Amino acid sequence: MCRKSFTHTRRTTHGCAVFADDFGVDCRAHPAMQTLIRPCARPALGLTSASSPKLRGCGTVAGKCGPRFGSRMASSRVCAANASPAATVEVALGDRSYPIYIGHGLLRGGDLLRKHVPGNTALVVTNTTVAPLYLDRVVANLSQGGDIRVEVVVLPDGEEHKNMEVLMKVWDKALETRLDRGTTFVALGGGVIGDMTGFAAASYQRGVNFIQIPTTVMSMVDSSVGGKTGVNHPSGKNMIGAFYQPRCVLIDTETLGTLPDREYVSGLAEVVKYGLIRDPAFFQWMEDNVDELMAREESAVVYTIERSCINKAEVVALDEKEGGVRATLNLGHTFGHAIETGIGYGEWLHGEAVSVGMIMAADMSERMGWMDKRILARTVDLLKKFNCPTEVPAEMTLETFETLMAVDKKAANGKLRLILLKGELGNCVFTGDFDKQVLKETIQAYVKK
Repeated sequence: MCRKSFTHTRRTTHGCAVFADDFGVDCRAHPAMQTLIRPCARPALGLTSASSPKLRGCGTVAGKCGPRFGSRMASSRVCAANASPAATVEVALGDRSYPIYIGHGLLRGGDLLRKHVPGNTALVVTNTTVAPLYLDRVVANLSQGGDIRVEVVVLPDGEEHKNMEVLMKVWDKALETRLDRGTTFVALGGGVIGDMTGFAAASYQRGVNFIQIPTTVMSMVDSSVGGKTGVNHPSGKNMIGAFYQPRCVLIDTETLGTLPDREYVSGLAEVVKYGLIRDPAFFQWMEDNVDELMAREESAVVYTIERSCINKAEVVALDEKEGGVRATLNLGHTFGHAIETGIGYGEWLHGEAVSVGMIMAADMSERMGWMDKRILARTVDLLKKFNCPTEVPAEMTLETFETLMAVDKKAANGKLRLILLKGELGNCVFTGDFDKQVLKETIQAYVKK
């Protein structure tokens, strides 16, 4: 086995968070959101020219590192056979810290999954789409050795089923099979399954163990990391839930081989977000490597997932329960959640709504004079190249946006707060101090009626 480990140190500005108003945090001045890029002789995050000869801007051609992250978020890269992780990222939360394993074929064998099951029972929660593809593989992996009893519950697929009625099936199965507090719930699927399983684990007997096995780009780069769990309410997305961290996240990139193109590019929208709010070098890398990502080249995919997870993990470690900095990860989500709720859950994928939402947030930022219009143009151009939507659905109205955005989770004391871009690429603010008329003008520029 050949192993290369890189510890990336970050350079940051010093000082504490600067509040834009009573509700907002200026992420440009927060150490967590500062990343300075310097030329580097070694590959970014361990990608070598041998493993990725075509990737540009990751140390193979341009000779530059991406952001250098703190050692606690260091990513170790491993080139090994027998389904070993190609990369491992740590989410540093003290005694609740956990690893994110990234690699091809991780579900095919080995004890990587089983070593995070402390008891002798497990409940695998999946859906009707993923079950025929990967359920047997996961059950066989967990059952290897005969010391873990594995139960299964298969839920209907789709955002429209992310509700309490369907979630009850998980608890029903757990009670029916007499699973106790030592059991482990295993989420096998995309963001909906991960969110629902996590909430079920947080609630069952007041908390049982939980593992994430994401099978979509969206869940790999975002929703499986950080412990946000929950279900939707008719009045708003993800309004009922809990912060509950998994014991590990196991990302097998082989599962992306069966992911439809629409789902794949939907996840890329969340990746673009990291470049806009805190990682400008990553944004540039994506612009330079659109063809490789659209072709799903393994080295490009692994690098994208790894770098996204490092960005997410570092922010979560600083602000686990979204008191300030973590809220910046929701760029475009206030607009996007309004779209998802307004047209009906399941009509648009989450990443599709976020794609349009980020454009609206960038547009509003430019209208307020907070950023250069070229950043908006680059954002729209990159999302178009990824085949992500850039226009609001025809059925959305100004009134629908305003009504649904008013109940957004980030609102405080009746005041709407947004994540907006400010300054150079990679900088943003989380604030309620913005011109409400500009918000209205932005929405009116996008709605069709």
